Amino acid sequence: MAAFYLLILGTGIWASMRSKREEKKCTGDGMEITLLAGRNINLLVGIFTLTATWVGGGFILGIAEATYNPTLGAVWALMPVPYVLTFFLGGFFFAKPMRENKYVTMMDPFQQKYGNVLSSALIFPALVADVLWVARTLVSLGGTMSVILDLSYIYSIIISSVVAIIYTLLGGLYSVAYTDVIQLILIFVSLWVCVPFLLTNPHSVDISLTAYNQTFQAPWVGMVELDEAGKWFDDFMLLALGGLAYQAFYQRILSASSYTQAQVTCFASSAFCLVLGIPSVLVGAVAASTDWNSTSYGLPTPYERDQAGSILPIALQYLTPPYISVIGIGAVAAAVMSSMDSALLSSASLFSSNIYKNIIRKQASDREMQWVIRISVVVVGLAGTALTFLDSSVLVFWLVGVDMSYTIMFPQLVCILFFKVSNGYGATVGYMMGIIMRVLSGEPLIGLPPAIKFPGCRLDAEGKLTQFFPFRTAIMIISLVSILLFSWLTSIIFNKGLLSEKWDVFKIKRKQKPAARAMDDKRTNPDNEEASAAKQLLDTTSC
Repeated sequence: MAAFYLLILGTGIWASMRSKREEKKCTGDGMEITLLAGRNINLLVGIFTLTATWVGGGFILGIAEATYNPTLGAVWALMPVPYVLTFFLGGFFFAKPMRENKYVTMMDPFQQKYGNVLSSALIFPALVADVLWVARTLVSLGGTMSVILDLSYIYSIIISSVVAIIYTLLGGLYSVAYTDVIQLILIFVSLWVCVPFLLTNPHSVDISLTAYNQTFQAPWVGMVELDEAGKWFDDFMLLALGGLAYQAFYQRILSASSYTQAQVTCFASSAFCLVLGIPSVLVGAVAASTDWNSTSYGLPTPYERDQAGSILPIALQYLTPPYISVIGIGAVAAAVMSSMDSALLSSASLFSSNIYKNIIRKQASDREMQWVIRISVVVVGLAGTALTFLDSSVLVFWLVGVDMSYTIMFPQLVCILFFKVSNGYGATVGYMMGIIMRVLSGEPLIGLPPAIKFPGCRLDAEGKLTQFFPFRTAIMIISLVSILLFSWLTSIIFNKGLLSEKWDVFKIKRKQKPAARAMDDKRTNPDNEEASAAKQLLDTTSC
């Protein structure tokens, strides 16, 4: 394990040296090179870093946990398939407007259209989601190392956190991307090396016999009852669309050298996610097919001991030889580091670019911005590390983090990129609707009781009051409709003169006039417009 951490740290240091060489060659500012690798990242490296960002510790342990859990099963281990939809939608629809406008973060269009005050409020859920992302990745590694190496949970988390923070500080996206290459290779090799030993261990029944038959517990394939279909659909859409509102996704899109490369990166990464999800399903299936009483783990089972979240390290520890279980730790550690560094840099991007540079100190020098990025990385790393001591379930942090992105940020992003009518008034109403309704809908994972009970709200198999209606999707749609409806209404009110311009806080009428004049100029003199656009592209090219 020490050798593994030294390998990752060494790769990060080498990448940071490459970053400094690129900074000397490029005409762009240092912040853009740190956050976006000069918009010139290699295609293969881009595919690896995007895949590694999504295939984290939560991905590997979460799939195994859901497959093993007798109340869920493999049909509820949703992560790989929704991610295919995430990458295809991102490649086909979201990459183009982001690339064409040469944004630095996904919050740039909000800041340009809505102003600093509202965009700052919108940045908050994105930052919280990133901190939760850091927490869930560290939880997965801490649990694994404490089970297999008999190392303290606290030490496991702190060591991993420090290593990831150091190499992210040193080289920015270059360090993150190149360490992701090493980490993804380790994840793939380590997991598939463990699978044959798990499948042939003497304590487990053939997983094909237990897939649909009751043996030591319920069949591991699981099933979706008709009254649970709404919840299954809700979880699927949450994972598929929630990822489209993460800065880490757009960081990879914007670092590509072209729109075509960004698309290829998305499509290739979707295939990798599917392949890398298979070993975790098999681990969960083997664990569900095991007579734990015949192992040194004994009874009660991991599920009965409330250790389903650590089923992957437990299976490696008790169902494989010691040297194989240590290789399995390498897979989890690599997955954790690959996601954690992405979350660290993602949140640092949002704070440094959209808050510090655009609001707090617009005249900040390049050197000052480099220090702001570094401090942001450290603060987010410490905050995420602190949260790991609140809960030991990977799925809790996973779902709560993605939940905020899906119900609050996704409708906002769709409206600002694809609907010109959207304005600050609609965004404010949609934002408040999303937050209020999501809080009132409750969340059993964090013990929040529902004040709004959608159809089908009842106690689940574990005795928790749960919404089985696709309420998150309903909240997302309500928020999206609210943004468009109130944007349209306020646009009519101010454009028709029903309210004086002095009440127009977001200045939507003033912003529409220059836009209309720009369209007229474009129609009357298209040649000059094209020449101006070409000149602007040349002026803003980084390298």
